[in-house]
Amino acid sequence: MTSEKENSNTTFTGLNTEGNMKINITNDNIRADNAIVQKVAAGLKIQKTANELDEKCAASPGGGSLSSGCSIVTIASVSNSEPDPDYPNGPDGNPEKKHSSLNEKWYETTLQVSVPFFIAGIGTIGAGLVLAEVQNWPVFKTISQLFILVPALLGLKGNLDMCLASRLCTQANLGNMNSYREIAKMIIGNLALVQIQSIVASTLVALFAITVSAAMDGKYSWDHSLLMIASSVCTATSSCFILDFVMIAVIMLSHRCKMNPDNLATPLAASIGDVVSISVLSAIASSFFIKLESEIWILYLIIVIYLVLLPFWIYIVLHNKYTRNVLTSGWVPVISALFISGLGGLVLDQAVDVLNGFVIFQPIINGIGGNLVSVQASRISTMLHQTSLMGIIPPHTKLCVSPWKALIKGVPSAKSARILISMSIPGHLVFIFAADYFKHGHSTIHFSFALSYLLVACLQVMLLLYVAHIIVHAMWRFKIDPDNSAIPYLTALGDLSGSIFLGVAMYFLMSIGRQYGG
Repeated sequence: MTSEKENSNTTFTGLNTEGNMKINITNDNIRADNAIVQKVAAGLKIQKTANELDEKCAASPGGGSLSSGCSIVTIASVSNSEPDPDYPNGPDGNPEKKHSSLNEKWYETTLQVSVPFFIAGIGTIGAGLVLAEVQNWPVFKTISQLFILVPALLGLKGNLDMCLASRLCTQANLGNMNSYREIAKMIIGNLALVQIQSIVASTLVALFAITVSAAMDGKYSWDHSLLMIASSVCTATSSCFILDFVMIAVIMLSHRCKMNPDNLATPLAASIGDVVSISVLSAIASSFFIKLESEIWILYLIIVIYLVLLPFWIYIVLHNKYTRNVLTSGWVPVISALFISGLGGLVLDQAVDVLNGFVIFQPIINGIGGNLVSVQASRISTMLHQTSLMGIIPPHTKLCVSPWKALIKGVPSAKSARILISMSIPGHLVFIFAADYFKHGHSTIHFSFALSYLLVACLQVMLLLYVAHIIVHAMWRFKIDPDNSAIPYLTALGDLSGSIFLGVAMYFLMSIGRQYGG
């Protein structure tokens, strides 16, 4: 952002279909750094004819992205996650020094990502072990639809926490966290927003599981449906509320220590809470199951309490400048992701009794894929926020590129993609052997299983990273803030693809007599 002294007129000279015209735009209403405005102005200067203008826009390195940049509407567009409308450079008018992921050394990225990645991996192992333990509990045996809830709830919790982490990471990297008053507003608004999203979305998840199960089995129970809704809402709201404070602390601490919070926060947001969420769901569902016969009124009371609290959270969000836009625009990704994750839950529900060991490794492959792709999506989003305006893809990257350029070498984000792919290989091996050992007390994994698992796991990670490049740039191109919208789709795709790939691998091994020996 520019200060008042720098808010001078910026003149763009260009051509339209009617001939030459000079356009004067003041920086007052453009919420971007002066350097960014100058870059956009330079990209819009055309010297000759209207045809040359069209050719230059079409041939731009952004894959034609500057074609929209040739209009004033695109230049004046403002990000949905704009910093502080009242103090664009902070209350003192002096923005903090920004962190640029483009200049980050590869060993810095590796070190910063690897620590939370392996910590989060412990969470995925714990989630798999807990799920393997509780699958034989009476409530899960009686109400098997709860297995449909597991991937969807884990995905929902991860989506909401990671979107919150991504929004706050962007604010930190843009230098907007230099006022404790504004930080408090960000935190309160985002916590209230997550509560609203978790109440609504967890209810929809439960209804989806109930409907699909009734359609597949031809049976329906009102009491079981009530238990699933109450368990889903309680699990989502409580786990999100607790874990959001952990995410905020990680972001604030990493920002103060001059580290990139994009590398630290999103992996922890994705997986630390998996074991907590499964444990909370199992405990709550079991408690409600005991009270189902004699004290069912408790379930009604819990649902009513959450419905009463909902308008209170909505009031807070609507009066918070950092979240009011997200409340109206952030629903489609979250709800769409829920149904995608729900399909992964169907795979789990069908495979849990057929494929031995599936429940142990399913949270691991899903969790690692979601962790890594969330880091990449958050980094790309921050880079776009730092180097361009919403709707204009900067010249150093492209929307549509080949998998080689997106994952190996060709665009700036390929550097982090290489690191994440390389990190996933030892990570997966360590986590599956550790989970197997913790489960049985000795190793039961044979070479063919390890090779098959590693093959499908690497395929899933590469698929997710490539889709992340496309979807984040596409959202930016169409003026959708990827901080609010990209991660839910990507993690949901990770849940679905991980469940399917793992199921195919284990079914193949079973068909050749090399089934997992757990």
